[in-house]
Amino acid sequence: MTRLVKIGLLILSTQQLQGQEALRETPKPESPHLTPVTWNRLIQASDEPHNWLMYSGTFNSQRFSRLDQIHTRNVSRLRLKWAYQLSALDRAETTPLVVDGVMFVTEAPSNVIALDAATGREYWRYEHELPEDLRICCGRNNRGVAILGETLFMSTLDAHLVAIDARSGNLVWNREVADHRSGYSKTAAPLVVKDKVVTGIAGGEFGIRGFLDSYESRTGNRAWRTYTIPGPDHPDNQSWSGDSWRNGGSPTWITGSYDPDLNLVYWGTGNPGPDYNGDVRLGDNLYADSVLALDGNTGEMDWYFQFTPHDVHDWDAIQIPILADLNIDGNSRRVMMWANRNGFYYTLDRETGEFLVGRPFARQTWAKGLDESGRPIRVPDMFPSENGTIVSPPAAGATNWMSPAFSPRTELFYVMAFDGEAKFFIRDEEYIEGDRYIGGGQTQFLPIEEYTSAVRAIDPRTGETRWEHRVQPQTWAGLLATAGDLIFGGSVDGYFYALDAVSGDELWHISVGSQVRASPMTYAVDGNQYVTIAVGNVIYTFGLEAN
Repeated sequence: MTRLVKIGLLILSTQQLQGQEALRETPKPESPHLTPVTWNRLIQASDEPHNWLMYSGTFNSQRFSRLDQIHTRNVSRLRLKWAYQLSALDRAETTPLVVDGVMFVTEAPSNVIALDAATGREYWRYEHELPEDLRICCGRNNRGVAILGETLFMSTLDAHLVAIDARSGNLVWNREVADHRSGYSKTAAPLVVKDKVVTGIAGGEFGIRGFLDSYESRTGNRAWRTYTIPGPDHPDNQSWSGDSWRNGGSPTWITGSYDPDLNLVYWGTGNPGPDYNGDVRLGDNLYADSVLALDGNTGEMDWYFQFTPHDVHDWDAIQIPILADLNIDGNSRRVMMWANRNGFYYTLDRETGEFLVGRPFARQTWAKGLDESGRPIRVPDMFPSENGTIVSPPAAGATNWMSPAFSPRTELFYVMAFDGEAKFFIRDEEYIEGDRYIGGGQTQFLPIEEYTSAVRAIDPRTGETRWEHRVQPQTWAGLLATAGDLIFGGSVDGYFYALDAVSGDELWHISVGSQVRASPMTYAVDGNQYVTIAVGNVIYTFGLEAN
């Protein structure tokens, strides 16, 4: 496969820039017009594909849109329709929401902006004031909001959850979820479940104890909390030696999924802490590097599946679980699809947690394979060492937090994959509250350009890769699938592109001038389909050129 061809830079014309400036100078309307987003609308989000009502589009997190105005035969006619310059210079990792022609975008570090989805015109902006003593691991990120009724919900870097009036941008309520001075933070879009807001926590590199919360949408009062590390009154606490569970990490820093029929919330958990030194936390370290299935009303755990027991390579299982109903071996199964950071692809029964399919989808050297229950069969002597141990995948993983996609038309699972390796080191490190607590580290063994980065299409019934499209070098953009049989994605060297969902052939690309670290989405206004991607600190929106 060939890498994306560089054919020039996307340049906004003088007329486009003047047009945007004129829009900014025009008096803003008092408030955007939208119909309240009811729980019933969220359940049936796929029936209104002109909107994008939650982070992954729908509760099953397929990132599939039924819009097909843009398709394989006309995607080459995509042109820039508008661009919105974010004020913050931090990289944008947001996925916008669109509700009845109104777009809601988060801006780093913890701001929200309402835009006219057809023109990019700004309605209002909300800025959350942050303390100066933040302790964050991996960037001043914010990936999106949730909506219920006429209220938006956003996580903030100082570990708060805020509710914002979607019409005015005014603050409705503000709740502290955890103490940011201890290393807790929040970067992911929340998920609305009935009349509550489910939200995770970040901070796995600071020795936190992970949890998942649910808050009453009207009041901000906490409804339930489920710790992702069991306490000493639970039998699974024995999977942590001594008191290591107290600072064991297992954060929940990316948005999960939900099955309304089963009333189960599915959420991935991150690495145990310290990341690389497993000697101080002997055992499987439940429920780190797992997917949890929780009762949507109470937060009680229905089942769990641990991908990497006793992880010592920082292979967070925070990838977004994709849900679908598939015929497997002649039987209809409610499945969950998961390409994991550890290099293995999994298909699970989402009702029971039963392991159905598992095989490598990217380069991995740490396991001989998976046993009949899905537990890895480890290769000896692959743990971090004082002199360094070379292992695939690296800590960044065979994939990471960037969103995969699934098309019910092709019944293929699409993921941005990476074949790489790193040298892992171990060191002794004392836990100090609020300080990084990782117990080692890694170094790239070869230049990153020498490894393979690619979009891979996987058959969830077998785990086999149907095709790949290389996108070099290692790329952190998510994917979008559409009923036009297209897969949209981005690259680290500044390209936005569309692939044929069946074959993987590249059909269109354009230079957007900066690395893409977000996931694209699509929507329609007045019968016109648009595709939007956050790039650097700009929101770009594309549509078909006029005939």
